[in-house]
Amino acid sequence: MKKIIFTLLIIMGGAFSISAQDELLITPDDITIDYKKFVLDNGLTLIVHEDHKAPIVAVNVWYHVGSKNEKPGKSGFAHLFEHLMFNGSENFNDDYFQALERIGGTDLNGTTNNDRTNYFQNVPKGSLDQVLWLESDRMGHLLGAIDQEKLDEQRGVVQNEKRQGENSPYGKQYDLLVKAMFPKGHPYSWTVIGEMEDLNAASLEDVQEWFKSYYGAANATLVVAGDITPEVALEKVKKYFGNIPAGPTMVVPKVNIPIRESDTREYYQDRVAEARVVKAWNTPVWGSKESAHLELAAMILSSGKNSRLYKNLIYDKQIATGAYAFNWEKELASNFIIQANAKPGVNIYDLEKEIQVILDDFMENGPTQDELHRVKSDYFADYLKGLERIGGFGGKSDILAQNQVYGGDPAYFKTWLKYMEDASLEDVKQAANKWLKKGSHTIICEPFPEYSVTGVEADRSGLPEVTEVSEIKFPELQTRELKNGLKIKLARREGVPTMVINMVLDAGYASDQFASPGTAKLAMSMMDEGTKNMSALEINDKLQRLGASVGAYSDLDNSYVTLNTLKPTLEESMKIFSDVLLNPAFPEKELERLKKQQISSIQREKTTPVQMALRVVPKYLYPENHAYHQPLTGSGYEETVSQLEREDMIDFYNQWIRPNNATLVVVGDISMDELENIVKENLGKWKKGDIPEKTLTEVNVAESDVLYLMDRPESQQSVIFGAKLIPGYGEIDEIASNSMMDVYGGEFTSRLNMNLREDKHWAYGAFGFIQDSKGQRAFISYAPVQTDKTAESVTEIRKEMGGISGDKPVTNEELAKVINNTVLKLPGQWETNSAVASSLVDQVVYGLPEDYYSTYGEKVKGVKVDKVNKLAKNLINKDQINWFIVGDKEKVMDKLVEIGFKEIIVLDKDGNPVKPESTTVKTEN
Repeated sequence: MKKIIFTLLIIMGGAFSISAQDELLITPDDITIDYKKFVLDNGLTLIVHEDHKAPIVAVNVWYHVGSKNEKPGKSGFAHLFEHLMFNGSENFNDDYFQALERIGGTDLNGTTNNDRTNYFQNVPKGSLDQVLWLESDRMGHLLGAIDQEKLDEQRGVVQNEKRQGENSPYGKQYDLLVKAMFPKGHPYSWTVIGEMEDLNAASLEDVQEWFKSYYGAANATLVVAGDITPEVALEKVKKYFGNIPAGPTMVVPKVNIPIRESDTREYYQDRVAEARVVKAWNTPVWGSKESAHLELAAMILSSGKNSRLYKNLIYDKQIATGAYAFNWEKELASNFIIQANAKPGVNIYDLEKEIQVILDDFMENGPTQDELHRVKSDYFADYLKGLERIGGFGGKSDILAQNQVYGGDPAYFKTWLKYMEDASLEDVKQAANKWLKKGSHTIICEPFPEYSVTGVEADRSGLPEVTEVSEIKFPELQTRELKNGLKIKLARREGVPTMVINMVLDAGYASDQFASPGTAKLAMSMMDEGTKNMSALEINDKLQRLGASVGAYSDLDNSYVTLNTLKPTLEESMKIFSDVLLNPAFPEKELERLKKQQISSIQREKTTPVQMALRVVPKYLYPENHAYHQPLTGSGYEETVSQLEREDMIDFYNQWIRPNNATLVVVGDISMDELENIVKENLGKWKKGDIPEKTLTEVNVAESDVLYLMDRPESQQSVIFGAKLIPGYGEIDEIASNSMMDVYGGEFTSRLNMNLREDKHWAYGAFGFIQDSKGQRAFISYAPVQTDKTAESVTEIRKEMGGISGDKPVTNEELAKVINNTVLKLPGQWETNSAVASSLVDQVVYGLPEDYYSTYGEKVKGVKVDKVNKLAKNLINKDQINWFIVGDKEKVMDKLVEIGFKEIIVLDKDGNPVKPESTTVKTEN
């Protein structure tokens, strides 16, 4: 690997800078993926990559077919067919997830885009034959298993997925965009998910023709990556795939970049908190040199706090809450997109003008050398970090498959990276001027006004008089403690380039019991917004050059400061990390900006269905004096955040950010002695302090069955939450409760999901989970369902609760399935340093034993069905559930009254009962 150069660091005034002319720390020469490629006699392309760091194998199948291969009037079919591929084949006529969850499958999914459909999973290497058998069976033996019932089932699932997307804020955006950018009949002129009427029209004959046309072996690329040799992989693939027919010849759509001579625009309204402007241009295809130049242009415009859009619109002028640019690459034509949300009170057309000023300046003067160097450094560092994973989105198997399918060569990514490395200032400027000068399409979305009625009926007895009115190997753990009380926990993983560091502080949203709601979230978000030595932009600039990132945030019980970097840049990165941790300046101007952003975030939460519920659920589960009696998002309330001052940030820091209240979790290739020296050098002088003791009042859980209904007019779906409190983490057998929840609602094949999604087709997904917290926590059933099935869905959820806790307990077969799945997927669960760090943080937060994860598999295997069913009986009582529904009251209220609740209380967006009191409905069960 090319030697990384550090000799050009210039030490000045206690800080360092890197000349814009310096060489990149990471270059394409440092990025490689070894592989062997084979083409079977039937045309199937096999690519094999060896990676023996974990006993797992990734299997990734790409079919070169996507929504661009559909015909007008048949939109959405590629995606619909992807769903059908999971419903069983001729020799395994069962749900595909059933098989994968029995053998420890992780990173398991299928996706469809404009140009391809892929199916991928990671499995323990001993399960590889099963996966290859399953993948080959649905490639070669599918049609006999698909009937009208399965087609109708998945049609309903996909239509609910479409409703869920359109029910989200700005849900119409991409439908409008593709229709505007591509002329009618162009393969990209419809969305991947398709039109509702086209999905309704899909027939069994369509299914058969699609499979016969596009799912032959010669149209597929299979990547096998992980703990396997090419020779063994080839032998197995020949065995399972060798006799599958190649498939017919196909008409291949050609590159077709519509040239737009004039600019166009359109406007719509949505139930959102912030106005949005979107600008788009048609641009060159995937993998082209000009596309690489436009990728760099997008990064200069919006990657990091020093980017032009962020610095001008968010940091300096503070007229936007978010601003992004990206190059959406596709095979026939790509799109360059700029998107920004206006801060409430800012005219969206003024924001649009400012974006154009930034873009005009960029095209006239081009980027600076400093900007180009920074984004290249950031890009290559992120790319290298991604190579830690063998599977899933962006893992090595995904990169190899993508480059083979789109570029005709698994190693085409080297060409792309070279384009990125060699790009000059003039290259980027010329690409922007060639493609972004004309032909844009602008979409303006403005919030739908808040209308209301007076509630007073006019006298209509006659006309009024006229008046004048107006696996399982968890790394060995090492522990040290500094004199100042800071604990260090290290999980050493050799041969992995990334260093993941997390400072865990016992604070979190619960600490707001000593302050105002929203304090912990705001204070932590300010930690990297400037120190006594550096501004926020200087911090960001140095981190990008080092290929590092620092973050700070809170959850319910804890606050965190994180560092993700590479081993060669660890020492320099730790200097920045420690400066952020020890010397936050909490500058007034940044406080005002971030307060406004947090208030804007609250306003967005109050228009987004799931967040609307999450803000309100704790308010009715916990009493007013409880530390958890606040929005689960931690963002607080508009009135409390608006009153926060710099002194509140300092008070939070002085109370909670102390070494004797912290544990430093580190995962990476470093010895404890080396790590301790670095930590001592940077954090050894951090001073101890007195830490407040959080109190969590015990809540008496009584019978409830009350429904809190939040009215969201015109919602295409209702979001249902059923919640009750159960004991805090560690007060019950967590491993047994996890098994119980997997059966109830924690897995794809759980009872809840199979009922509402697969059987009834009323939801895209329905799940149950237990929120992790130190105090009493929520058991939650969650389902976004189509509006006309809201009451029926509540009835089904009640039935599933009553079943698992009563007349339909967990069976030995169900328990064996979830236990087996949990144990088998453990090797893949800790593939990355970030994943190991996440588990290690849980160990710290909940005081788990040192050997908890190294013996986790054995503990799971020891779970007994009697224990699981006793837990279900004790924890789940449908009569103690508080129900929360976000939906269109006018469409759902009557049926909800009919199914029977003790009480129905209509709430406003802040979770307060709506006046008059007549909105409270008492019903009889």
